[in-house]
Amino acid sequence: MPAPKSTATYEVLSPWAEADPVPLKGLAPRLDKLDGKNIGLLCNNKRAAPLILDAAEKLLKKKFPTAKISRFFAHSFSVSSLEKNRQGEFNKWLKGVDALIASVGD
Repeated sequence: MPAPKSTATYEVLSPWAEADPVPLKGLAPRLDKLDGKNIGLLCNNKRAAPLILDAAEKLLKKKFPTAKISRFFAHSFSVSSLEKNRQGEFNKWLKGVDALIASVGD
């Protein structure tokens, strides 16, 4: 016996979204060089985060030997909103860096 014919209809949608006409822009202008700059490494203390930053620091020191490296060890990724008791410490550290690399460690 043949299967009954379905009267269902399906609408096929495109997976492509509309493009945002506003070009992307960074939070701060790019540095023209890293030599002699203070580079901050932000670690959220997940298992792999320090290891990722160790590797990044090694590469940075090799490529930019005059760059200064400093780290901030956060207990969460959002120091400003979740670690309010450390906001002053974080902001002071942040003002001393020219560039920032954050490691999530996931």
